[in-house]
Amino acid sequence: MPEERRKLVVVTGAGGFLGGHIVARLLLAGYDVRGTLRSLSRAKSVEADIRKFADAGGELSFVEADLLSDRGWQEVMAGADYAIHTASPFPSSQPKHEEDLVKPALEGTLRVLGAAKAAGIKRVVVTSSIAATNYGGGNPPFTEDDWTDVDGPLTVPYYKSKTVAERAAWDFARQEDLEIAVINPGMVLGPILGRRTGTSTGVIRSLLKGKYPALPDFRVSVVDVRDAAEAHVLAIGVPEAAGQRFIVATETLSMRAIADILRQSFPGEAKKVPRFVLPNWLVRLATPFDAGLRLIVKELGRDARVSNEKARRILEWKPRTAEEAVQATAASLLDAGMV
Repeated sequence: MPEERRKLVVVTGAGGFLGGHIVARLLLAGYDVRGTLRSLSRAKSVEADIRKFADAGGELSFVEADLLSDRGWQEVMAGADYAIHTASPFPSSQPKHEEDLVKPALEGTLRVLGAAKAAGIKRVVVTSSIAATNYGGGNPPFTEDDWTDVDGPLTVPYYKSKTVAERAAWDFARQEDLEIAVINPGMVLGPILGRRTGTSTGVIRSLLKGKYPALPDFRVSVVDVRDAAEAHVLAIGVPEAAGQRFIVATETLSMRAIADILRQSFPGEAKKVPRFVLPNWLVRLATPFDAGLRLIVKELGRDARVSNEKARRILEWKPRTAEEAVQATAASLLDAGMV
């Protein structure tokens, strides 16, 4: 009998932190992968970093594609069975113009979904965020029934970009009869790929390097990147995932708790990690001088708990603890000599 053809999955943003781990997990699960990059000049280094996590069979190829251009997307999707759309800007500070985030998130999502529909893709998994669930009229622990109010008092441009893009994805899926599932991760930590850090892992690096003199009273729900990647792969194969959104995050950690984990787990390397928590009024005074603080100033002391019950029940998702995610981030940064 002829050997059954391996399923091909397109992954947008394959050069990113989460995107790279999704590619690795797909290869380990027996899929072939075609990843998109903004420039093919990175293809060899991206593949080398991914293969360190996924020394397995499976074909991995890359194509150049831009979320703000129609060019090439037909070729990206040609012959693929599934697609995972994870490419989207994630800033470390507030942009000067919110459209710098909203436009690529929205237009890119619709461009990817349109190309997937035209190519006859069976299912698209869209990466959203708890930024699209946690900032509306709901109460913690937030669930998949909650939606961020894009005009609400807590909403910053990044939260708006994720919410607008996800709502547009659901509208497109209904209108065009396209099967989608949506993953809403928390703050994504875990082992870095190569020497590239994202916004979330950059926070851990900055703590270890002593870049923060003190800590804000900020809390965030955490997920290990390997578990976030696993949720995406499960959302392809689990029939009941169709038409569903899934929060994938574990415990909520304060910045003080993250700092404590680093000091306890790496006592020799975490000597520069701050101990003092700033009063909220002092953080607000410092906000005009710190772009990073402007992202979180509205959330000081806020309860950010979420429920992952749905992902555990339908996807049978079994995540690591938030503490393990923090430890894995720090260990990989130290191993890479980046602290």
